[in-house]
Amino acid sequence: MSEQPITAGLRVERDGPVTTVVLDRPERLNPLSYEVIRGLRALLEELRRDTAQRVVLLTGSGRAFSAGIDLKEQASGALWDDGVGPVQERYALQQAVGDLVAGLRRIPQPVVAVVAGVAAGGGMSLACAADVRIAEPAATFSAAFVRLGASGGDLGSSYFLPRLIGWDRAAEMLYTGRTVDAQEALRLGLVTELTGPGEGIARARELAARMLAVAPMSTRMTKSLLDLSRDGASLAQMLEYENRTQILLSRTEDFARGRPRSRSAERPGSATGDAPDRRGRSTR
Repeated sequence: MSEQPITAGLRVERDGPVTTVVLDRPERLNPLSYEVIRGLRALLEELRRDTAQRVVLLTGSGRAFSAGIDLKEQASGALWDDGVGPVQERYALQQAVGDLVAGLRRIPQPVVAVVAGVAAGGGMSLACAADVRIAEPAATFSAAFVRLGASGGDLGSSYFLPRLIGWDRAAEMLYTGRTVDAQEALRLGLVTELTGPGEGIARARELAARMLAVAPMSTRMTKSLLDLSRDGASLAQMLEYENRTQILLSRTEDFARGRPRSRSAERPGSATGDAPDRRGRSTR
């Protein structure tokens, strides 16, 4: 396993085809500082093009996943972009952080979030953007900004929460900003699994190993289908997407290796996943 510090407050561990992204400023509850935002954006763009990396684990060090945008950095007068007016500067920052959430959906790798502590505001939104969320007993979730006079809908929370736990439960969380503990998060369906203390990352690695047993193209296309479905496609649309995907994948070498052997599989071309035409020639 190799470890690479990306910037202050962010490090990456690579173990073969698994990338673990660690928000790493525990004394401040792993805030999304300007440096972390820029580092994460660059990393996600790299992962988007990296076919060798198959699964991404996202977690925080210490007693937090992430407390969200670094309000202390903002209060210090530090600017995300000092070449524009104050409203434009704040909006540009908001867009940059929102792009992290969208980036987790754009990368082809499944993302497993391990939440061992506080996930508040933008931190909760990052966790919600993952494909799977594993929680430890100390995990908490809250739409913190609504208690500060801003909107409860922040960085994708008004998009993801209703789809994860239902409209009315999401509304109650976003209107009040109350804290949901790990047990309630499991009951609501906000997390997939609740482990023992300190066991979350090991469980995520076990899940990653199971994902790695699936053909890479199958995983990527399945994530694409899940995203299309989440965005409100009709049954007819999803059937069409699935039909096209299955035919595409059925022409790959991974499919040819994985399907049961039969008499038809003995024909020329089947070893590479290509079916022969009527004259016995490969269609590749």
